[in-house]
Amino acid sequence: MNNTIKELFERKSVRVFRNEPITKEEKELIINSALQAPTAGNMALYSIIDVQSQDIKDKLAIRCDNQPFIAEAPLVLLFLADYQKWYDMFNKYTPGVSKLEESDLILASQDCVIAAQNAVVAAQSMGIGSCYIGDIIENFEDNKELFNLPKYAVPFVLVVFGRPTQTQKDRIKPKRFDMEDMVSVDTYKQKTIDETVEMFKKQSNKTDEEIGEYIENFANRKFFAQFRQEMNRSARQIIKSWIE
Repeated sequence: MNNTIKELFERKSVRVFRNEPITKEEKELIINSALQAPTAGNMALYSIIDVQSQDIKDKLAIRCDNQPFIAEAPLVLLFLADYQKWYDMFNKYTPGVSKLEESDLILASQDCVIAAQNAVVAAQSMGIGSCYIGDIIENFEDNKELFNLPKYAVPFVLVVFGRPTQTQKDRIKPKRFDMEDMVSVDTYKQKTIDETVEMFKKQSNKTDEEIGEYIENFANRKFFAQFRQEMNRSARQIIKSWIE
């Protein structure tokens, strides 16, 4: 196992950081690694905001479901699904440009996520931990105003970076699903409910008696949670704002 693969296996979310800055050189390496990511047609349908303002970090910590560690992170990068620069250039140099549509948003979102993952892997290689913040898609209108975003640039991925505490280093990474449960050959293999239960038991290390309560608790935290309502509302608004 080479170092890159080893780091992919060992990487886990870090939410508690040592009170140490990330150097200018480290930040530049992380961001430049993101810029090397695969991208549709080399269009780079994303942009990155380096959030340095403590006031903005504090706002994000509250808006992203009250997670104080966001405000405490020494490096906060917001990745935007951004088609704006190309749309502007198309309008300048080509006639008959129509508005962007759903596929353009999806393509930009793919570029955005790939770039963010490059940054995460680069940080991991330098001993810098990270955590994805999916809640950034909530409160779209407020964040659009906060970051002065044009029509075709939307907040899609927020990642915080910092040096993990020893406790975070020692924390056991949650087990992932097994390859045989996640990979189909040629066509999708629809599992029976019994097969799916077994899949979840293996991943969670729960018994027959424990798995039901485990899933119910998970559903209450994620599926029935109030933040999901806002996330869905905001996601609909993102799409509406993009295509109208």
